[in-house]
Amino acid sequence: MTQLIQTIVLGLLLGGVYALLASGLTLIFGVMDVINVAQGALIILAAFMTWAMWSETGLDPLLGVLVVTPAMFLIGFGIYMATVRWIQGKPPSTSVILTFGLALVIEGVMGMVWTATLHRSTPSYFDESFRIGDIYLRKGQVYGCAIAVGVLAILYVILRVTWLGRAIRAVSANMSSARLVGVNPSTVAALTFAVGVATAGAGGSIASVLYPFLPASHYQWISRLLGIIVLGGMGSLPGAIVGALLLGVAETMTQIYISPQWATMVPWAVILIVLLVRPQGLMGQKLREDVAL
Repeated sequence: MTQLIQTIVLGLLLGGVYALLASGLTLIFGVMDVINVAQGALIILAAFMTWAMWSETGLDPLLGVLVVTPAMFLIGFGIYMATVRWIQGKPPSTSVILTFGLALVIEGVMGMVWTATLHRSTPSYFDESFRIGDIYLRKGQVYGCAIAVGVLAILYVILRVTWLGRAIRAVSANMSSARLVGVNPSTVAALTFAVGVATAGAGGSIASVLYPFLPASHYQWISRLLGIIVLGGMGSLPGAIVGALLLGVAETMTQIYISPQWATMVPWAVILIVLLVRPQGLMGQKLREDVAL
């Protein structure tokens, strides 16, 4: 029983980080109908930036969130202006092709700068744990989840209180109506994409402590994120959070009770099952064409 409780708790801690990472991807899709396959590569880019700061300056990698997140916001804005804005209004399949190409370019650049070898940020508390009775919780996971929850809370406030948040929700609900009340969808799309990439930056800093990584690791991350947003419902932020928690627990239980090698299969199994049983996900809504079919 103790092992089961510890496994579930560790899965929820991991799921909290996954929720942050998936939030940007589902936000971009919900507002722009863009499936950003490059999100995984951007997470690894943020992880490398965090590792570089930690190795050169000794800055705690989790505190690196404060530097990497705004830097990734600017990178996301630049990527949107240079590439993504030219496919606005095109079918989602176009965005898959474009962002997959971006992912390969980012992977190549990371390979040239940091080489295709495993890296990992290992702060002083890396091997330390909190003990609660018979349950041990690694400090890196606890701190990482706490930071992820904090960033998600900030994102929630932005979406609910600020002008940008209201504009994002307006464009997501009805673009034509948003234009009528003075919202510029192009500006909102650019800022939304930048915010989505910024969340990848924050999550990448945390992931650099939790997992070893190399440039090609983005394939594993994008599979996780797609599994989460398909499970939760494409474009649903609450759905992404629920899906992330469920996937985190499922992965951890697979590692403990079956085999670590099988854990990488979990996201793909989730995608397959959900698409067959409930294509709109747990908290997604059917589109009019789905109802017609």
